[in-house]
Amino acid sequence: MPNEFHAQLITLLPRLRVQALALTRNRAAAEDLVQDAVANALAAQDSFTPGTNFAAWMHRILRNRFISTLRKQRDTTDIEDLPAGAFAVGATHEDRLVLKELGRAVNRLPVDQREALFMVVLQGLSYEEVAGATGCAVGTAKSRVFRARRQLQAWLMGEDRPTPRAEPSRAETSRHRSAELGENSGAA
Repeated sequence: MPNEFHAQLITLLPRLRVQALALTRNRAAAEDLVQDAVANALAAQDSFTPGTNFAAWMHRILRNRFISTLRKQRDTTDIEDLPAGAFAVGATHEDRLVLKELGRAVNRLPVDQREALFMVVLQGLSYEEVAGATGCAVGTAKSRVFRARRQLQAWLMGEDRPTPRAEPSRAETSRHRSAELGENSGAA
């Protein structure tokens, strides 16, 4: 069991680094976050149930560790510490400008949308894995990725559509669906 656990952990490290970089946007902080999450996982490896989704379990530990670190900090730091070269290596000047613009646009996304987008696009996680790692419903994970993609497209095409501040609450969604059903049933 411990050998299998360690093998899964080592295999998952690159994806954890990508998620940590998406959350912290600072290479040094991302490496520290991954190291702390791995230490937490090793300490709690007896609580992992074999046969369940190890990747989701680890991504959840990493995300919780990130949140705990944020809570401990009294002052917020500027999150635009990501070096310009992190998005483009060996590219032409025009490519660098486009990627820099993309980086700025990604940084403008709400954290929940950016995190979901990175997990799906860069790490190749399924929506179910994203939902498990972030503690939301699968539909919410899909919605976050869709909204992030739509917003990035709008910004990169020159439209300045405002970023949604937060996901609608379940109560708001229920009221909206009830209103739609009421309109549809009245029309029939």
